[in-house]
Amino acid sequence: MSEPTPAQPLRVGYHRELDAIDQKVIRLFALVSEAVAAANLALLADDTDALANVRAGEATIDELMVELEHDIERLLLLQAPVAGELRYALTLIRIVPELERSGDLAEHIAKRAGSGLAPQLTPTARGMLERMGIVAEQIWRTAADAFADRDAPAAEGLEQADDELDDLHTALTTELLSGSVATGLAADATLVARFYERLGDHAVHIGARVARAVR
Repeated sequence: MSEPTPAQPLRVGYHRELDAIDQKVIRLFALVSEAVAAANLALLADDTDALANVRAGEATIDELMVELEHDIERLLLLQAPVAGELRYALTLIRIVPELERSGDLAEHIAKRAGSGLAPQLTPTARGMLERMGIVAEQIWRTAADAFADRDAPAAEGLEQADDELDDLHTALTTELLSGSVATGLAADATLVARFYERLGDHAVHIGARVARAVR
């Protein structure tokens, strides 16, 4: 067996650090996916316990984001990645803030727990809002799996599900502006629908970055 070259220990250190970063990013994806699911429950069931879970998860997301930014900056400074390694590291530093913002959106949705928003909507509006929550949850679980599995086609496929969210957002806004519910209630529900639509957008943006980085 040949003696290791001076570059080999550096690469070993790089991959060890990158593996640790990847595990944190995978956890971050999982936390956002769980936050979206809990936000759905908080909104539709007026479940304040679910709201508390989202808030606790968001605090963890914020802490993890700070850790990851530090870890990735350290990787870039000390390990000097090049070519594909550099592209992947830059992808990570770009998607981490989007993951954190997505956690914020889930918390904004969950804050409606206890407000009685969903029960006061028309059956049509409530059904569309519920469907938006289901689609958003599915998108984020797919995004999490795509990152963990380095599955570029799955990451790229998020756009189709996001199209459904966009259509639902448009249809729900039309329903809410029809005068079938009180103005204040309609405004709040429209805002929640926008949060779901933005959750889909963030997942698609992240998926596109991941797909390019892992090819």
